[in-house]
Amino acid sequence: MAEKVEIKYEGQSFELPIIEGSENEKAIDIAKLRAETGLVTLDFGYKNTGSTISKITYLDGENGILRYRGYNIDELAEKASFLEIAFLLIYGYLPKEGEFNEWANEIKHHTLIHEDFRKIFEGFPSNAHPMGVLSSMVTSLTAFYPESLDPNRSMDEVKMSIIRLIAKLPTMAAWSYKNEKGHPLTYPNNKLDYVDNFLHMMFALPTDDYKVDPVVSKALNKLLILHADHEQNCSASTVRLVGSSHASLYVSISAGINALWGPLHGGANQAVIEMLEAIKADGGDTEKFIAKAKDKEDPFRLMGFGHRVYKNFDPRARILKSAADDVLKAMGVNDPVLEIAKKLEQHALEDEYFVKRKLYPNVDFYSGIIYRALGIPTEMFTVMFALGRLPGWIAQWLENRQNNEPIGRPRQIYTGEKSRDYVPMEKR
Repeated sequence: MAEKVEIKYEGQSFELPIIEGSENEKAIDIAKLRAETGLVTLDFGYKNTGSTISKITYLDGENGILRYRGYNIDELAEKASFLEIAFLLIYGYLPKEGEFNEWANEIKHHTLIHEDFRKIFEGFPSNAHPMGVLSSMVTSLTAFYPESLDPNRSMDEVKMSIIRLIAKLPTMAAWSYKNEKGHPLTYPNNKLDYVDNFLHMMFALPTDDYKVDPVVSKALNKLLILHADHEQNCSASTVRLVGSSHASLYVSISAGINALWGPLHGGANQAVIEMLEAIKADGGDTEKFIAKAKDKEDPFRLMGFGHRVYKNFDPRARILKSAADDVLKAMGVNDPVLEIAKKLEQHALEDEYFVKRKLYPNVDFYSGIIYRALGIPTEMFTVMFALGRLPGWIAQWLENRQNNEPIGRPRQIYTGEKSRDYVPMEKR
């Protein structure tokens, strides 16, 4: 017999069914709660509220587990390519060799963006934030491909929008960086793979030969995979909510980019570097700032340590720690800011205060270190995050549409003024 919970209200009893997921997660199904009782639930930030049933990502924060479509993140980051993971997230299975080659070739053939985009880029001031530029560019795709606005498009037509987005977002991201730097734009080179092509567009200049460092390419591939999806977070939920109105894929992804832009979401690794730079500017005394972090009366907070979801070690951080070590060693980076990061890392891994509270370095800490070592400016960090998160957003949007989920419409508890009469201005 299916499990149920009983609610008693105003002398009546109401039964609500229990839903169980494939990993034994349980939830109370309150879909009929308001209709039967007149009640709604209140859950600020939806911390305890499931908004959907999903097959994409499984996250167990207590035990430090993250899986994409059932595959452990450790194995995927070590063995797979980012495009392979994109296919897995969007379509639900790992592609065979022929399927993957067709997928990768289709993406390569759509990396160019319309030349009119250059005019749009020229309209942005050079100091425009790359995330604002990227969001605008993605929305602009609806003007170049107006058929994407049709909510009744066939799956083949939707697939073409997916291909275009995955192909063109690296070009747009790199061009937003070039716009900020005032450098000439670099066109895609389809002889290169996905990650190498992005690095080429970011860092190649017409005055010099540019060769992609394989250590850098490998590290970036891992970073993109580790950021590819993370269950129903702020930006993923935003993409699903916007998509539930049958808005186009391009518009929905643009909304996700804007949600990610917030400092409490995608800006965390940027905050890590800003904190490290502040410590350096203060003299570089890490002991001083460790003491400040332990002082409950001190407002200083160590950025990049601990995680609101993972109550144990973030599995992605373990992978990125190794990648960060490889990058710093291979590139021979001599950066006092990164030296400060190493000292803070050592404290967090060995100091009883941090170990007891499980305040380990998280994915934002190590990703910030890697991006800085690669020469990527801090304002581009969230753009890099968006590049990695794109397949997850697409998968979330597609699942929402395929499940034929209703338009999102949260409830509220009104606490404003009761009914009152309008007072003419001369009598106020």
